[in-house]
Parts: sequence; structure tokens; C-alpha cells
Amino acid sequence: MNKLKLRLQLEQFFLEDIGDRDVTSDLIFGKAGKGQIVFIAKAPGIFCGEEVIKTGFRVMDPDAEIKILASEGRPVETGEKLAYVTGEISELLKGERVILNLVQRMSGIATQTREAVEVLGSPRTRICDTRKTSPGLRMMEKYAVRCGGGYNHRYGLYDAVMIKDNHISFAGSITKAVEAVREKAGHMVKIEVETETQDQVLEAVGCGADCIMFDNRSPEEIRELIKLVPEGTATEASGGITLDTLASYRDTGVDYISLGFLTHTLKALDISVKVNI
Repeated sequence: MNKLKLRLQLEQFFLEDIGDRDVTSDLIFGKAGKGQIVFIAKAPGIFCGEEVIKTGFRVMDPDAEIKILASEGRPVETGEKLAYVTGEISELLKGERVILNLVQRMSGIATQTREAVEVLGSPRTRICDTRKTSPGLRMMEKYAVRCGGGYNHRYGLYDAVMIKDNHISFAGSITKAVEAVREKAGHMVKIEVETETQDQVLEAVGCGADCIMFDNRSPEEIRELIKLVPEGTATEASGGITLDTLASYRDTGVDYISLGFLTHTLKALDISVKVNI
């Protein structure tokens, strides 16, 4: 993760939660001295969020002492202690909820991604995320996918060309859309085209697309369509694939499977923060 961007985002999240002050903590504790809290897993899963804990608490208290016990991207068990944080009591209390929310969410994404990778069980096909992320949290959520053993698709509209159905409709055809990109983009820019039919696959191949996506196609359909794609052209399956149907795509031969549910439908990993007395 970009640590500068992470710090700026955390500062904004803290401002949203704290506002002008934490009325409760400031009135009870003021500058009461230091205390220690501990993060504890309440369910098994994949831990993700070490840098959020480190950066977040040091935003609140530059002198905070942080000890991470869990390994990033590794399994944790129920009851396992994940991290200790020592610092000013009032600052620990101000920062804990925002930080815990993020760590729980990121660990939930990492856990779900690991499950998807294991369900697919393919040494060849990579599990990827999509742009179906929470506004403001894309960097952290995509990082969590990597911690779970998945890979990142494009980060946004700015870092890759992906010609989808609406681009094709407005442009008039796949050919016209690809030609427009080729004319204006540099030689380092690769082009992915979303296809839904055999004719579209053939047109995308004819245009020299670098990657062809089979959108909302069944495993049986993909096995036939992929025969039309020359060696050296990347392929991707996407759309409507769930954890229950994922294994059926194992032997389709695609290079990538992108799954929106990794980041838009998830269960946060249950983690608690307790005072360590």
C-alpha cells in the first residue's frame, strides 16, 4: 500500500469520527497516562491490516508502541492475539474503532479471497478482484485481495483500457473502439475487450486485442470460445460467478477469473479490541 496515501485517508477517517473531540474519552481521561490494548481474533481467518494498525495509532499518538504478533496474509485462529498497542489512553480510545473497522473488513476480504483460491484449486488460473469496491477504500480492499492470495485487476479507469459493452454500443463496434484506442494510446497500453458472443470474440481477435473477457458465459461456452483465441492472447472469465459455481470454471483454460463478490459482498472477520491489564 502507498503509506502516504494510507496516512492521509486515515486522518480523514479519524476526522469524520472524532470531529472536534472525543467527548467521552477526553472528559474521563484527559492526559491520564499510558495504557495497552490487544487485538484478539474471535473467529478463524486470514489476518490483514498490519500497516493500518501501525500507521493509524501513530497518527493518533506518534509515540505509540506497536507489536504485531500475527503475520500478514497468514491464518489466525479463534482466541489468537494479533497485536498489542501501548500509548496515551485517550488516543488509543479515539483511534480503535476506525482502525478495527478497517482491519476487520480487510481480513474478511483476505479470508474470502483465500477461500476462493482454494475452491478453484488451479495452479494456472488467477483469481482477480474488480472495481466493485467501497468508495474510499479501494487501495485497502485490493491490498487485502493480494493478502488472500488473489491478484488485482485494474485499479480504476485510469490505468488500463477495458472496452465494455456500453463502449462498444456508443462506438458502433469493437473494431471502431479498438482502432480509436490504438490511434491515441501509447505502445505500452494493453487493450482488453469484453465479449458475449462468438462473433464478438472473433472480432476482438481480429482487432488484435491483448486480452479477451468472456462475460457471463458458462464454463461449457468458455471451453468452446477459448478455442478461437490465439496463443499469447490473455483470457478472462467474469460475470455471475459465485463461490458455489467457481470450481466448474477450473478446467476452462482461462488465465484469469474476476470476482466482484470478493469486495462487494463479504463478512468482516470478527476481531475485538480489549484493554490489556
